[in-house]
Amino acid sequence: MSVLGPPSAPPRLTLGDDDARRFRMRVTQVMATLATLLLTAWLCTLGWIPAIIGLSIAKHVLVAVLAMGLGVDAPQEQK
Repeated sequence: MSVLGPPSAPPRLTLGDDDARRFRMRVTQVMATLATLLLTAWLCTLGWIPAIIGLSIAKHVLVAVLAMGLGVDAPQEQK
């Protein structure tokens, strides 16, 4: 009968700068989205003219946040 030893230790994972940078980017995106939505909701309570202006500006800001998250403006790596 063979003798079973303890399993080998799992590989060590470290949080590099890349993970921290991505986390900060996601938090920035969430906060920008939240601030945009709250400001737009507040403008909607002021009447229909501020609501239209707020919604049209919010649309552009949210598309910019989405593009930032997709990495459209990210620098390209040199090959």
